Amino acid sequence: MDHPPWPKGKKLVHLDLKGAPPRVEYLHKLIDLFSQLGADGLLVEYEDMFPYEGELKLLQATAQPAYSREEVLFMQEVAKFKGMEVIPLVQTFGHMEFVLKHRPLWSLREVSHCVGTLNPHKEEGVKLVMEMLRQVVELHPGLNTLHIGADEVYMLGEGDESKLWLASPGHTLEQLFLSHVTKVAKAIKEQWPHITVIMWDDMMRGMSQDTLKASGLVGLVQPMLWDYTPNLEVDKTVSLLEKYCSAGMSDLWAASSFKGSTSVDTNVPSTQRHLENHLQWLKVAASLSAGINLKGIAITGWQRYDHLSVLCELMPVALPSLAACLQTLIHGHLSADAQSKVIEKLGVSSVEVEEMGSAADGALLFPGRRLTELMVELNSLLNSEDIRFFEKNMFVRGWFSPYHRQRKMVTPLITMKIHSQASVYLAMLQQKVEEVRGEMVQLYPDSTAQEWIEEHVSPVVAPLQMIVDEIAECVKEMVP
Repeated sequence: MDHPPWPKGKKLVHLDLKGAPPRVEYLHKLIDLFSQLGADGLLVEYEDMFPYEGELKLLQATAQPAYSREEVLFMQEVAKFKGMEVIPLVQTFGHMEFVLKHRPLWSLREVSHCVGTLNPHKEEGVKLVMEMLRQVVELHPGLNTLHIGADEVYMLGEGDESKLWLASPGHTLEQLFLSHVTKVAKAIKEQWPHITVIMWDDMMRGMSQDTLKASGLVGLVQPMLWDYTPNLEVDKTVSLLEKYCSAGMSDLWAASSFKGSTSVDTNVPSTQRHLENHLQWLKVAASLSAGINLKGIAITGWQRYDHLSVLCELMPVALPSLAACLQTLIHGHLSADAQSKVIEKLGVSSVEVEEMGSAADGALLFPGRRLTELMVELNSLLNSEDIRFFEKNMFVRGWFSPYHRQRKMVTPLITMKIHSQASVYLAMLQQKVEEVRGEMVQLYPDSTAQEWIEEHVSPVVAPLQMIVDEIAECVKEMVP
C-alpha cells in the first residue's frame, strides 16, 4: 500500500560508536554513501570513542584508541561538505554504562548493581554530565542541535537518596525523572541558548499531559519517540505524539531502525522487517494533526543494546536495509523506482542482504561489500544444523556420549568417522573466519574483529574442537 512520502524534516542516520567503531577512512566512505542514499544528517553516539580530556580522559575506550580531536573535526567537515548536519548524542541519565563502569565514578550510580543509571541527587553527577557536554559542544563548532539521551533510566527511585526524596509528600517517580532532565536541559540553554535539545521520549510515555506541562520541560526539549518494531501500533503512537503536542511540546521527532533492534546478537538483518517498521512510521506521519511540527526522523542502527552487551549487525551487512528504508521514506513505499535506485547504487540484485548475490569483477561495490558477502557466507555456515547441532547427530549421541568419553571406551570405526566429519567442518569454518578477519580489520579495529569472532564463531567452533580432541584421546586407548 502506498503512503505519502515522509513529510519535511531531517532524515538522520544514527552512528552508534559504542561498538565496532569504523576506521576513519571507512567512516568517511559511509558518510558519503548515506548522503547519496538520501540522508541529510547524522546522529552520532560517540560514547567512549570521543576524545574526552582532563579528568574525563578515563572515559576513553581502551580496546582501541578513541577518535582524535582532529578526526572528530574532520568527520564533521566531510558531513558538512555533503550537506549533512551532525547531531551528537550524549547520555545524561540512563545508559551511562561507559561512564559509571569506572571505579572512581561508582559512587555516582543510583544503585550499586545498576551500572547505567546516574544518581540524580548528587551535584557531582550533574557536574560530570555538564563537563561531558561542554567538551562535546566545544569540539562541534557551530553546533545547532544536541541529543541528551535519557531513555531507559532503569532502577530510578531505588537508591537510598531517592527513597528518602520519594518519602516526602507530593514527590513522585515521574517528578524525580523530570527534575533531573529539566536541570540538565536548563543548564544547556543557559550556556548555549541557540542549541536545540532533543531527548528520547520513553520515560514520559506514561505521564499525563498535566504532569508534562508542569515539569518545566516545555520549550526546553524536543521529544524523539522511538519504536523499532515491524508491527508498530499506529493509533497508539499518534495519540502519544498528540499528547506531547497538547502538553506544549509540538516540535517532535521520530526514531525508526535499520539494524540492531531484532535481537541482541543478530548477525544479518532482515530488510523486510525494517521496511515494515518504516511503513508504519509513514502511516503515523500521515495521521498527525496540523499542530504537530515533525522535525525529522532518526533511522537508528544500534551496534549494541548497551555498552556491555554483545555486538549486533555490523554496518556493512545492514547497508542494503538502510538504503531500502531511506528510499521508502522518500517515495512513501519501496516502489520499483526506489528499489532499482537501491540496486543500482549498491550493485546488488536484492535488498535482502542474504539474497544480494556476489559482485562480478569490476562491479560497483558499496563500501564493505566484500566483508558483507563473507559474513553472509560465514553466518550461513554457523547456522547450518549439521554444524550447530553436531553433538546432537545420531552417531555422536550413539557412539560418543559423555558416558563413552568419560570411560574412553569407544568404537574406533565410528568415532573416527565422527572425527573426520568434525575436522572437515572445522577446516571450513577456519578458512571462512580467516577471510572474514582479513577483510574486517581493513574497516574496523583489530579488537572488533577479535570480539566478533569470539562472540559469534567461538561458541560454535569450541564443541567441534572438543569432540576432535577427545576422540583422538579415546582412540589411543582402543587402537594399537
